[in-house]
Amino acid sequence: MAGNEWINGYLEAILSTGGGASTTVEEQQRVAAAARESGDHFNPTKYFVEEVVSAVDESDLHRTWLKVVATRNTRERSSRLENMCWRIWHLARKKKKVEGEELQRLAYRRWEREQGRRDATEDLSEELSEGEKGDGIGEIIQIETQQKKLQRHASSLEIWSDDKKEKKLYIILLSLHGLVRGENMELGRDSDTGGQIKYVVELARALAKTAGVYRVDLFTRQISSPDIDWSYGEPTEMLSAGQEDNDDDGSTGESSGAYIIRIPFGPRDKYLEKELLWPHIQEFVDGALAHILNMSKVLGEQVGGGQPVWPYVIHGHYADAGDSAALLSGALNVPMVLTGHSLGRNKLEQLLKQGRQSWEDINSTYKIMRRIEAEELSLDAAELVITSTRQEIDEQWGLYDGFDVKLEKVLRARDRRGVNCHGRYMPRMAVIPPGMDFSNVVIQEDGPEVDGDLSQLTGGADGSSSPKALPSIWLEVMRFFTNPHKPMILALSRPDPKKNITTLLKAFGENRSLRKLANLTLIMGNRDDIEDMSSGSGNVLTTVLKLIDKYDLYGHVAYPKHHRQSDVPEIYRFAAKTKGVFINPALVEPFGLTLIEAAAHGLPMVATKNGGPVDINRALNNGLLVDPHDHQAIADALLKLLSEKNLWHECRNNGWKNIHLFSWPEHCRTYLTRVDACRMRHPQWQTTTTEDDVDVEESFNDSLKDVQDMSLRLSIDGEFAASSGGSNEDQVKRVLSKIRKQDSGSNHENMLLDNVSNKYPLLRRRRRLIVIALDSYDSNGDPDKKLIEIVQRIIKAVQLDPQTARVSGFALLTAMTMQETTEFLASGNVQVTEFDAIVCSSGSEVYYPGVHTEDGKLLPDQDYAVHIDYRWGVEGLKNTICKLMNASNGEETNGIATSPLEEDLKSSNAHCISYKINDPSKARKVDDLRQKLRMRGLRCHPMYCRGSSRMHVIPLLASRAQALRYFFVRWRLNVANMYVILGETGDTDYEEMISGTHKTIIMKGVVSKGSEELLRGPGSYQRDDVVPNESPLVACISETTEENIANALKQLSKSGGI
Repeated sequence: MAGNEWINGYLEAILSTGGGASTTVEEQQRVAAAARESGDHFNPTKYFVEEVVSAVDESDLHRTWLKVVATRNTRERSSRLENMCWRIWHLARKKKKVEGEELQRLAYRRWEREQGRRDATEDLSEELSEGEKGDGIGEIIQIETQQKKLQRHASSLEIWSDDKKEKKLYIILLSLHGLVRGENMELGRDSDTGGQIKYVVELARALAKTAGVYRVDLFTRQISSPDIDWSYGEPTEMLSAGQEDNDDDGSTGESSGAYIIRIPFGPRDKYLEKELLWPHIQEFVDGALAHILNMSKVLGEQVGGGQPVWPYVIHGHYADAGDSAALLSGALNVPMVLTGHSLGRNKLEQLLKQGRQSWEDINSTYKIMRRIEAEELSLDAAELVITSTRQEIDEQWGLYDGFDVKLEKVLRARDRRGVNCHGRYMPRMAVIPPGMDFSNVVIQEDGPEVDGDLSQLTGGADGSSSPKALPSIWLEVMRFFTNPHKPMILALSRPDPKKNITTLLKAFGENRSLRKLANLTLIMGNRDDIEDMSSGSGNVLTTVLKLIDKYDLYGHVAYPKHHRQSDVPEIYRFAAKTKGVFINPALVEPFGLTLIEAAAHGLPMVATKNGGPVDINRALNNGLLVDPHDHQAIADALLKLLSEKNLWHECRNNGWKNIHLFSWPEHCRTYLTRVDACRMRHPQWQTTTTEDDVDVEESFNDSLKDVQDMSLRLSIDGEFAASSGGSNEDQVKRVLSKIRKQDSGSNHENMLLDNVSNKYPLLRRRRRLIVIALDSYDSNGDPDKKLIEIVQRIIKAVQLDPQTARVSGFALLTAMTMQETTEFLASGNVQVTEFDAIVCSSGSEVYYPGVHTEDGKLLPDQDYAVHIDYRWGVEGLKNTICKLMNASNGEETNGIATSPLEEDLKSSNAHCISYKINDPSKARKVDDLRQKLRMRGLRCHPMYCRGSSRMHVIPLLASRAQALRYFFVRWRLNVANMYVILGETGDTDYEEMISGTHKTIIMKGVVSKGSEELLRGPGSYQRDDVVPNESPLVACISETTEENIANALKQLSKSGGI
């Protein structure tokens, strides 16, 4: 067992205790029992060999073993050995138990996925024409080979070119965690500040230099903590100027280029690891939305002809940014792209296989289920998912409920032929390798230096050249070698067991021809003392040193202790000048960035056949792939490349010829080509208004004194007057004429309504919105009688402060229909026109009382209906939900089949399927139902409401919380100026409305029964992963008096807004 040589010493120590070994496990157990009864010492040799060494990863026990070896007393040593053996036995049992549970879980998931795929295929086949009836999954997949499909699909795309320069695109990138800045990146400072940070910064810069891109904003978290550099607290950082800055055509805008935009969310003075950011995601979304709306308006003035320039795409990086991108995409109605970087389900699988932590421990430490749900939501909303390799699609994304490779091919085939998919969607996956900057790489033609004549550089035998002229890292490596002029086999990785360095050493040590022909250089990170390293890395390095000694490789292998990041290009150059080879023997390599770096410096490669190197070698054609477990195959491949000079030159030249495929310009062209092929969408409403409709003081109802003060400011600010297209007096007269139309005898609300045109709702004039979202219902799902009294108190409480009452409006958010809401308000003599907006049916419809009427009847906002229509498959959902509910819970009563739910047609609308719940105890949890629907390609937002008496299924990105963001986007009423009033519990979308930049008032004792018990099952994430435990934006009141409500509003207004 390579890497476990210390076990030999362990066994020798056990044998040295003098006990004999039993021949079978049964005999060993009998001897052990007899030994205990007689008081003799238990001999664990046979048990250890037979039961433990082959079943347990014993690397964690190495330090314990060192203590055992250091024990001189024979009896104490034997006792410690026994204790250690039983400890291993316990770990073995625990690991087997975890592995067994994981196998059962995976088997059940596979069955579920197969069932979901079959159901989806059956539903789709029912609607096929006679000529298509034979197209089952297998037949559709086999229509074309994968290569032909890719070629045909690529040929149908319009390649992005310099002709797109006039487009002036605005692109949003999101990368929330870690420390992000443009210069002096602190890569490796912690686990959150790694390769992803470098990637997104370089992507932003590269996109900004691409034809057709005007501005790129990279959003991340603003952190003002004494523990980190002050630069991470700067709200904006410019990464690069736009292309137009170099032109003199007069079209240059000052906002072009690439920028880091830092949004404050979560505790302002703390740097949080990514696992602790989840409760604050909604706050980030609201802050980012405010910036995007402002920037869209600015860009519209610069390059949009006065119309807002909406983001071309919102691209989330990692799960947290994917969750945020989904919400922003829904709020703005623009396409979303996702790059996972690393995936939660894959990490969970790996951790469970190790057997060191239970599922509960893993979830608690890594918030893994919250991360997985964020990735699932990202798949729901994404138009495109970008991966580095094909392996990532098949083996990692293939683990998710929301993506099925086979079903995706079926849906793509149907879409290609114009056949209805009945609301089923799968995101398109695209393999686009990360870009690299090759500007510092000098490609040399064949010559003495390139052809390996290193003696000319090192001085050769006559010492004519001074070695001091060489890079220091060259000298550091050369000191290990007896003959430094031999070709170098270079391996560069951290000392991780997965990197398989020990197998490479074995291949080198056991092949005499390879040892005579080449040297081996191992760059294994930086170290001061192996004893201070982690157990895994320390064990790998210890094994490396032992193998070097075993095969007597002194003078043939270099393993320097330190190197700088700036030394890495020189290391590649050194290997290339010796006519060497780069090798990556990892057991599995997700991508293989070092292979591209090596190719750029003229090094052919030998690499593992598992993972990303397959795609890289297909593109570069510059090396050989091997089985990483076969040390003989590794040695043969290295020997072949090093000994066959024509092959070496061919691989090197192929690498140089094709390396541009991995450059940033090529990456961006491919990226924009793929994004351009997505279904483009953006808000469709018109934003132009007449001059009389323009806000002057943000409030429609300012007093005469306010207008006179404004007149003074206008007279002083001549520039403002000149740009307004009229005199100061004309502007003041227009405002005064509106105010004079008010009926001084009417109450405040009627004054507001009398002065509003029916064209636009009052929301566009408000500076503050009081949102009532109390889910108080009785056992039948009807509104509680005391709720109308609380609504009246809230309205009166707002009117206690005349200053804020003038600029405040009301919105009602409810699961009831508009007709039910009107009847409910009428029962308490509350006019529906008291509210500027009413969001009905759990966020599926929006109404503006006094606006959008026909024959006295309120009409829903059609812009909102278009806004939320994305991926809404109503018929497919109805059929599938009926099957799911009846299949699992259907029973018979007196021979008549019963179901836990039945469709409520009266409460349904075009974007809401409503069901009455007959038996809540038999209803599926929201997370379980959503999982089943995802497996069948259906994307939606299911929720239970009205005290668990109803279930509503609405479009994916529709909800009451998203409706508030729609008000922000449509009517420019900032979410930060909204006050949301909730109970202690509510419908299953309740948690979404607590956090964000809006203020929240929680009224205790108002809502007696919510629906949250139907939200999540036992294997899901927890409420603490969604809602922050403490927030200055949340206030609670126990007594719902007008004074308490007014005080809570006043208290929250101090935390921002008005």
